[in-house]
Amino acid sequence: MQTTHRTPATAAPVARQTRRDLDVVAILAVILVVIGHFWLGRVTGGVDVLLVLAGYYVGDRALRCTSVPAEIGWWARRVIPALVLTLTVSAGLTLAVQPQTRWESFAEQTLANLGFYQNWLLATTAGDYVQAGETVTPLQHLWALSVAAQVLLVVLLLAWLIRRRLALLVVLAAAAVASLVWAVIQNSSEQTVAYYSSFTRAWELLAGVLAAFAVGRGPWPGWLSRLAVVAGLIAIVASGFLADGLTDYPGPWALVPVLATVLVIVGGAESATARFAGWAFVLYLWHWPLLIFWMAHTNDDTAGAGESTAILGAAVVAAFLTWRCVDTRWWPSWHPLLTGGVTACLVAALAVAAVGWREHVERVRDSGSELAALSTRDYPGARAVIENRRTARLPVRPTGLEAPDDVPPATIDRCLADFGGEEVVTCVYGDPHAGRTIALAGGSHSEHWLTALHTLGREHGFRVTTYLKMGCPLTTAEVPIIAGPFTPYPSCRTWSDNAMAQIIADRPDYVFFTTTRPVLDGPGDYVPDHYLGIWDELSLNGIAMLGIRDTPWMLREGRFFSPVDCLAAGDDADSCGLAREEALQERNPTLDYAADYPMMQLLDLSDAVCRPNICRAVEGNVLIYHDAHHLSGTYVRSMAGELGRQLADATGWW
Repeated sequence: MQTTHRTPATAAPVARQTRRDLDVVAILAVILVVIGHFWLGRVTGGVDVLLVLAGYYVGDRALRCTSVPAEIGWWARRVIPALVLTLTVSAGLTLAVQPQTRWESFAEQTLANLGFYQNWLLATTAGDYVQAGETVTPLQHLWALSVAAQVLLVVLLLAWLIRRRLALLVVLAAAAVASLVWAVIQNSSEQTVAYYSSFTRAWELLAGVLAAFAVGRGPWPGWLSRLAVVAGLIAIVASGFLADGLTDYPGPWALVPVLATVLVIVGGAESATARFAGWAFVLYLWHWPLLIFWMAHTNDDTAGAGESTAILGAAVVAAFLTWRCVDTRWWPSWHPLLTGGVTACLVAALAVAAVGWREHVERVRDSGSELAALSTRDYPGARAVIENRRTARLPVRPTGLEAPDDVPPATIDRCLADFGGEEVVTCVYGDPHAGRTIALAGGSHSEHWLTALHTLGREHGFRVTTYLKMGCPLTTAEVPIIAGPFTPYPSCRTWSDNAMAQIIADRPDYVFFTTTRPVLDGPGDYVPDHYLGIWDELSLNGIAMLGIRDTPWMLREGRFFSPVDCLAAGDDADSCGLAREEALQERNPTLDYAADYPMMQLLDLSDAVCRPNICRAVEGNVLIYHDAHHLSGTYVRSMAGELGRQLADATGWW
């Protein structure tokens, strides 16, 4: 990627010069990104470097800003054609190699990238429990472009409105400091949201903008300039291996690659190297979708060393061709008109296709509102397993497109604390006027039983009060870990303490929660040590417990897989399932603690989900999971009879 620099209008005019040394930094940043994605499986800080460079490029132009539309047009010509070409090819590959269940997410992210709000979509879905388990998408890496577009638009507007250079510098510096402070704060409480937020990323771009103000302000001796560049490059590379960008950025650790890049910008000198570095940005666009589509094609969530090298080679070729045909003046003088016209047509086609698919999915889900009234004869679900019943094969319900909305009432009602929340949100289900109460407490694996408990409460006269938080079982762990990204989840411990205090104050007849978790690096399930403190506290306060064994998580070699996507790709219920011995111990691990906790009654519906040797994706024509490890509401509803039988034995209420 190339840029030019001119002194401010107040200085004597000089020829614009190419900063090829920054092209080297751009290439290095993209190499770090690629290494992290292809071989290390981590975030290396390359994106942070690219954000600083983007800030510098636009900051350089902001110094000469006389027309905001003209500057936006310059930026759009550099970014949009290559972006739209990447989106178009990715759309074709999505149709070719990904199941229909993945098309909705692609359509949503296509619109988000065309509108440059992709980062906010990802931040929202990361905090939206209906979508938090979504498989990684081929467009996920483009969030950085949205952040850059939003922040740099504000910078250009400020440069146009604030004509005094010193005043503009003060405003931008204050904004950068405020953004950095907020990044540190939010990174410790809502790291996933902080990772994508424009407010927590703005300081990185503003650092580049401020660097543009500093360039050329004073002569650097040759030796000092070379030292600055070498030190900056070493720091950039080192930061990619010393810190995990997914968990540490954009917090304090991000200062290392950001300040290192600023050092190279301010202290660097001209270089004749990196003649073709303009395609670094385009390589960033191409490398990730090609990797994701290859893994979708091979039905594997990893790529071997040879495969990764081949994919990288294809990405380099695609990037070079895109750069030559779209992003340079290699074509004749009418090239901009052709590029603009083709880009506009592709934008329109992508937008129409994305909106059309979204509307189709909404119609399908609207027609799926009768799931609660499915015939128990044709769609027995769990009853087919429990009663060993043979059922005529019918189309599976919910369908793959209906499944994401087949969730418990608390999710629909938004009656649970989100990932960053520490407050206790309660709602009442079942019979709200009953004198008997079951407190349903913990995370989503407690929550997915609500569909059956709500029905049973209305039938047998008990109230179900929910105390739920996304991904947070009741725990005494000092630093809980959230499943999926497996990152620290400090708000979970605070919420758990608050929930326990409220449960003890409310004194329900029983507290209903899960007692086991899957072994992530091996077969079976176990009882986490940090659950025992919760059981101790409830026992000391004389509150009875209903401890249910957790249902199987669809994990293969420690990685989640989606039975819904598997079925949509054409595989069957067996191949999209999991061997029972992989998911569950032969004996409920909670039984080992039964004698120590006489106030806890144990429930186990494993035989309603799994056959003796396999946990399938479909039973009794009903889809069991709506993602990789949460049961569909329809299947839980079909287990109400068995859950009711076990509850009756445990409570004696009916």
